[in-house]
Amino acid sequence: MRSVTVVRAGALTTVQDLGRPGHAHLGVPRSGALDEPAHRIANRLVGNPAHCATLETTVGGCAVRAGAAVTVAVTGAPCPVLVDGRPVAWGAAVRVPAGAVLDVGAASAGVRSYVAFAGGVAVEPVLGSRSRDLLSGLGPEPLADGVALPLGDPCGPSAGADAVPWPGPPVGGLVLPVVLGPRHDWFTPEALSVTLPGGGFRVSAASNRIGLRTEGPALARARTGELPSEGMVLGAVQVPPDGHPVVFLADHPTTGGYPVVGVVPGPALAAVAQARPGTPVRFVPTRGRAGRAG
Repeated sequence: MRSVTVVRAGALTTVQDLGRPGHAHLGVPRSGALDEPAHRIANRLVGNPAHCATLETTVGGCAVRAGAAVTVAVTGAPCPVLVDGRPVAWGAAVRVPAGAVLDVGAASAGVRSYVAFAGGVAVEPVLGSRSRDLLSGLGPEPLADGVALPLGDPCGPSAGADAVPWPGPPVGGLVLPVVLGPRHDWFTPEALSVTLPGGGFRVSAASNRIGLRTEGPALARARTGELPSEGMVLGAVQVPPDGHPVVFLADHPTTGGYPVVGVVPGPALAAVAQARPGTPVRFVPTRGRAGRAG
């Protein structure tokens, strides 16, 4: 069986694919790669379809030993990539010999790197996905030293690329469009026109795959009281009692009782996945479609 063995698991490395949409009525989030474009590019570079599972690292990277020769690619947050201690290319297909150690180093910018193997990580799927969901606990456990991960059969030759089209992590700050609603009327006009777009927020260190939490000014409410729990979608900007917006990401709860001031459209969420704690955040209220649910 083709496999890799974990030598260094890193702070939080999980198996991720495109997720398991369509199960919110069961209380199961979508999950899947937080930076989906980076996941897709990594798969393309090694000749995989987009649905193949990759490894999503968090800040510190990971290292694995190849049981058989395998083509790999690392995308997402830029980082040093070594094969048996020798530097190799980031953002390109690389051949790793049998027995060699692939070491994905600490991110020099951004948060999450993606490691694709030709054939994909072939752990057992749950509800049609190999993704680890931190909220519900579905999917394979986060990586641990010594664990062996099976790989699928290679799907085809590497697609190759002269350049990897990836916007990179937010540097000067994170600017997020927000389609207002469904509960923006729970907040004062000043909260919507001044505080929300004012740029006074920062990414909190408490952020994770469930949501990007913010620090900064509080959004003042126009209404008090509690909401009955209602459905939550990917990108929903929920505002808890402290008034600090939370942007729901792939492992978000499927219901919630705090008001949602708006929704960040799906295409903007890849940048959210790469925003480090302390990054300035500015919300830009808009009106229109927010994109997919899940």
